[in-house]
Amino acid sequence: MPNLFSYGTLQKEQVQLETFGRILMGEQDILVGYRLKILEITDPEVLRKSDQKYHPILEYSGNAADEVEGVLFEVSNEEILQADDYEVDDYKRIETVFKSGKKGFIYVGK
Repeated sequence: MPNLFSYGTLQKEQVQLETFGRILMGEQDILVGYRLKILEITDPEVLRKSDQKYHPILEYSGNAADEVEGVLFEVSNEEILQADDYEVDDYKRIETVFKSGKKGFIYVGK
């Protein structure tokens, strides 16, 4: 099963229930070489689900001192596509390796 890293609203139970129909199971992990910026969300459905106007968005820095903490969730291939639908067009999904050595998907700024 693929892993999906959340550093923002996908950690919220309400967002998980509405996006995946279940509460996700995961473990804390760290993404190295990235930092967080803030993105204003205008998509009404994402605003409704997350109840947040501003969402974090990853930006690659390449600096090993930059770390982003989050949760690495186990998801199905179908749930990865559901996460793609949840994320607005400002995000793109890529695969990377985390501090734990595990592989997983992240959403970064386009």
